[in-house]
Amino acid sequence: MPSNTIPTLKEIEDLALKAGKIAIEYFRHRNKMHVANKFNDSDLVTIADKACDSYIREYITAHYPHHSILSEELGSTVGTEGWRWVIDPIDGTTNFYSGIPFWAISIGLELNGIKQFGAVYLPATKELFSAQKGLGAHLNGEPIHVSSETELSRCVISTGFPIDKNINPDNNLDNFSAIMPRVRGIRRLGSSASDLCYVAAGFLDAYWELNLHEWDVNAASLIVEEAGGKVIRFRKDRGVSLLAGNQDICSKLLGYIHNKTL
Repeated sequence: MPSNTIPTLKEIEDLALKAGKIAIEYFRHRNKMHVANKFNDSDLVTIADKACDSYIREYITAHYPHHSILSEELGSTVGTEGWRWVIDPIDGTTNFYSGIPFWAISIGLELNGIKQFGAVYLPATKELFSAQKGLGAHLNGEPIHVSSETELSRCVISTGFPIDKNINPDNNLDNFSAIMPRVRGIRRLGSSASDLCYVAAGFLDAYWELNLHEWDVNAASLIVEEAGGKVIRFRKDRGVSLLAGNQDICSKLLGYIHNKTL
């Protein structure tokens, strides 16, 4: 049991790595998955999601029993010390179930609502992204920084579509159509935590999406910011809707993204 009363980034990284070992045992083994739907056929949960969530939650409650927890699969608890862990045990479950390597273990930690630590681990690619407030962002221990590109026509960016896309016409297709002709390319990775971390590392120049949840983006948003990027929440009426990239590209993209409630 850690002797410190405040978690460390190394501790959070190790927790993400260990959860990743649990998840990778199920990856590309559909016979182990026991998949179920939540909201609709686009919103999946597997036994691996629940196993990783349980492992992370049990660690936190054993070592930091007075901390709050918000996790995708097992809900929230209320603590007494101002610390809140924000967990997505497998971000990108559709990719995970399909055998596509873009999925991630995401663990963020806040103090009084301010992000302090973030770790995002992609087990299938063995990429560990992490950040501590004020100390920069790293990929597998090496410093990373967002892209310095300033021209949209040279940008490769990513996006995604909300799970209610089949019943809600406010489903990001208008933004996609406005932006697609103006950039070098648009990718759809299927994991918001992965998208954001790839922006932090400069692999992607920007990313936007509608109707996400806090657990999808908490850790990775800090990683982008510590990598010198901007994270802008551009809608207040559509869940967590955000845009990430460098200042110049974010400013340009905002001109094409529906953001009436910014």
